[in-house]
Amino acid sequence: MVIFMAIFTIIGSVIGAGFASGQEIYLFFFKYGLYGILGLLICSFLISYIIYNVLNIAYVNNVDNYADFLKKIFRRDHLNNKYLNLSYINNTIVNIFLLFTFFIMVAGFAAYFSQEFGCNHIFGALFIATFAYVVFMTDVKGLTRLNSLIVPILICFIVYLGIKNIPIVQMDKINFEYKYGARWIGKSIIYASYNIILLVPILVSLKNYIKSKKDIFFVSFFSGAIFFSLSICVFFLLVNVNVPFDTLEMPVIYVVNNVFPQFKIIYGLVILVSIFTTATSIGMSFLENICKNKKSYTQFAKIMCIMSVLFCNFGFSNMVKTLFPVFGCLGLVQIFLIALYK
Repeated sequence: MVIFMAIFTIIGSVIGAGFASGQEIYLFFFKYGLYGILGLLICSFLISYIIYNVLNIAYVNNVDNYADFLKKIFRRDHLNNKYLNLSYINNTIVNIFLLFTFFIMVAGFAAYFSQEFGCNHIFGALFIATFAYVVFMTDVKGLTRLNSLIVPILICFIVYLGIKNIPIVQMDKINFEYKYGARWIGKSIIYASYNIILLVPILVSLKNYIKSKKDIFFVSFFSGAIFFSLSICVFFLLVNVNVPFDTLEMPVIYVVNNVFPQFKIIYGLVILVSIFTTATSIGMSFLENICKNKKSYTQFAKIMCIMSVLFCNFGFSNMVKTLFPVFGCLGLVQIFLIALYK
């Protein structure tokens, strides 16, 4: 049971607002048609492989925190300032990524309200930012643990929709032309990379769930397999979109509303709760990483929540489209070092 908790934690970190809304799958895979499916295979294998290596490094070397993990992969020598500087830079990138991922979760919450109810996105952003600040101040850890319940429900629901979608999917709407060169390969690697940036600190914290090398293989294999299965379900759900994708912030919500309207309220609630618990978890991780005392924690929490409302003006899809590829490129060094670590 503990192993499954580890898997759900990993999947919950990967399938945030961008994934569950369909925005990420469209931008990185669906637009490449058949080659997008091949890209999903590459991405799933890479994520699974990195999960295995990270857990293996943490387990074998008895690494207890992310800072120690960075010292390991940036080549061990505590006296070598060059490697210490590289690990510091990497840690800074992770903290920036956590901050902007929190902004994106707030923007995703706001986008749902705007798309579904036609209200100004600022209202949705103010709602989640206010409640997130309350959670940060009261340190209600139990609320973030709600993710362990929401993730299995979200997995089952996406798979269920994927199965119901099989009889009605129109394969002729999928692009089978080879016109993007090798771009689809690069996109699949970048997608895996930016997910791994957020995932590595979480994986190190999961070391205590691991009791043997067999557990490491089990967690990494099934995490990759579940991710691929969910991605394929979302990929084929997007075939039902019959309007320009540029007009939609959340394509899967559009599909559910128009093809499976009986599940509209349920899927909407699951996504909103998932976004909120993910946002608070990521926000707490960022605050705990950079704050040295309670006073600075409170100040940074206020600034972060106010900034998240302002940043939502950039638009959820625009933020996913712009920021995630940038962080994905920055994370390639970390992937390379983890993959080659012996």
